[in-house]
Amino acid sequence: MSLISVESVSFGYGRSQSVLHEASFKLRAGVNVGLVGESGSGKSTMLRLLLGLARPESGVIRYGEDVLDPRDRGFMRRYRRAVQAVFQDPYSSLDPRQKVEDIVAEPLRALRIPGPHRPVIEAALADVGLPADAISRYPHEFSGGQRQRIAIARAIVARPQFILADEAVSALDLSTRIRIVDLLKDLSKTMTILLVSHDLAVVAALCEEIIVLEKGRIVESGRTADILKQPQHPYTRKLLASVPRMPA
Repeated sequence: MSLISVESVSFGYGRSQSVLHEASFKLRAGVNVGLVGESGSGKSTMLRLLLGLARPESGVIRYGEDVLDPRDRGFMRRYRRAVQAVFQDPYSSLDPRQKVEDIVAEPLRALRIPGPHRPVIEAALADVGLPADAISRYPHEFSGGQRQRIAIARAIVARPQFILADEAVSALDLSTRIRIVDLLKDLSKTMTILLVSHDLAVVAALCEEIIVLEKGRIVESGRTADILKQPQHPYTRKLLASVPRMPA
């Protein structure tokens, strides 16, 4: 079943800055997808469109049968219940003035999910492997990997169908990166993940399918194992050759 459909989507920042060119793909429930490409390939713009932070110049994005329209508040409330994001930098994505309990509770408040919230927050923290006392502490008291776990707890606390992970491990050291990928893999048993990344090794560890973006165009897509074994496009071969593999 298609959860999200991207249909011939184009987007640009002014006439001379076209960023995406008629991109089309489907995201299906239970199938993790990696959206890969170098800086400037259009990954971040596609993420903004998928989050409803911008609107396509042409084409549409659908959630089920409904068109994603950021101006439709009722739809966006339903959509944000189903789709949450984890961002790249665990240092800047968490408010240092708030305790973990308040940070993780943000989606519950924004989505007007009735309480009590504390047991739900505690369950989300347990799911990401943080100790019970984390709930009353501040972000500066945690390591980078632990902060990213807090960010992931915030994303999953409302039990979405879908997680958009934007370079979610690139700011971490290798050993921490592996642990966070393992955590995402475990969470993907109950929700679907789109991993936006420049790192094919991380995508290979987590995603069943890959979409390759080059200068705003999808140049290759398909099963991860097939593309990593026999990449058809020169750009995919270039990415594959330049990225070290994660240890098994």
